[in-house]
Amino acid sequence: MDGSSYLYRAYHALPDLRNAQGEPTGAIYGVLNMLRRLATDYKPDYLACVFRCQGQDFSRRMVCRVQGAPPAHAHRPRAPESSPCTRRVTALGWPLLMIDGVEADDVIGTLARQAAEAGMRCVVSTGDKDLAQLVNPASP
Repeated sequence: MDGSSYLYRAYHALPDLRNAQGEPTGAIYGVLNMLRRLATDYKPDYLACVFRCQGQDFSRRMVCRVQGAPPAHAHRPRAPESSPCTRRVTALGWPLLMIDGVEADDVIGTLARQAAEAGMRCVVSTGDKDLAQLVNPASP
């Protein structure tokens, strides 16, 4: 599950819910509901939630350096801080993957390829259209 993609989507799609201390909770609520739904619908043998680490990652640095362009998502509003959400994801029992300097979709792509090579069926849940390149025919 692409935690970064789901957090960004929930942050911009859900109302500005806050707890008694005034801390934003709407995006976290949205992500946790999506995690629960995935686990209920698919009943996976293995699962993981992948977030990108804060800071610029390797693939974006390379694209900017080669093309001499600003980052691909420079026009987007800033993404929410992921640490309050990641603490709750792990509290639900989901393994959390965050690899410094590597974008979440690169981690997900690597895991999906390893699963396919091991003969496992893999479901990737994300809003990132770049990951459509991982789709292959389902095995019976």
